[in-house]
Amino acid sequence: MHELLEDNYKTWDRLDYVKVPGGQVACYIYNDDLSLPSVIALNGGPGVPCDYIRESHSFLANGSYRFIAFDQLGTGLSDRSDDVRLYTLKRYCEEVDAVRQALVNGPAHILGHSWGGWLAIEYACTFGEHLLSLILEDTCADIPFLRSELNILRSALGPEILQMMLAHEAAGTFEHPEYKAAITLLDYRHVCRLKERPAALHRSINNMSEHIYEHMQGPNEFVYTGELANWNRVKEIKSVHCPVLIIVGQFDEITSNCAEQMYQKFPNVEMELFLESSHTPFFEEPEKFRETLLKFLDTLQKQRN
Repeated sequence: MHELLEDNYKTWDRLDYVKVPGGQVACYIYNDDLSLPSVIALNGGPGVPCDYIRESHSFLANGSYRFIAFDQLGTGLSDRSDDVRLYTLKRYCEEVDAVRQALVNGPAHILGHSWGGWLAIEYACTFGEHLLSLILEDTCADIPFLRSELNILRSALGPEILQMMLAHEAAGTFEHPEYKAAITLLDYRHVCRLKERPAALHRSINNMSEHIYEHMQGPNEFVYTGELANWNRVKEIKSVHCPVLIIVGQFDEITSNCAEQMYQKFPNVEMELFLESSHTPFFEEPEKFRETLLKFLDTLQKQRN
């Protein structure tokens, strides 16, 4: 599996810096031909550089697409700031549009994974006229609903472990070894089920800006206490009329029930369930993932032509 992934990694053609609200962001551009339709990828996190999504999706540049990934403000090669006032969904949305305006002639396919999916949905609700399509990987439109789903996943660990976790969360002792062990178990069940995780995923996680993550989301993947905790766009997505592709893993931390909720609301949508994947089907089932994404994009391109 990893050889298959490595064979399809590409080196970007151009590294560019784009001015956005709050500073500059580093943008990695593949297959840099402006005559091709552009796919802009928004990685998960928040607060991690784009290494993992850049490498796992660079196969798009092997075909008829121009592919762009960027380190969101505060991460990777982009400008850094400790000013949490910069880390709002509204400003991130403006950041995405600044990248699009600087690097794309017209509308683009917007692809978002996890937190990047929430950002992509927010972008679609704000700048929908600039979309060719919306690709939502392992994400949701309703974080309060996601929180209820996460409680079900946590409950599967057993009542004693769940009570232990709740006690540590009430006390704020998130670094306690028994609590961290439970989070690690959930992580390997629902975030990435591979025994050996790809180097790009390690790089992104190991270079996380923790203050951004904690401010926006919370202490870990299974507890939401930050700015995003009550975010919900289920009503608004009914008005997003561009083609939408939803991708979700059978064992995903952002569950298939979350994906189904979105599927029922978008007016022009299709969904693909990856039966052997959790939160990273592009690493866990790379062949099927590539086929699914390219089929969706190629079909739209034929319709446009």
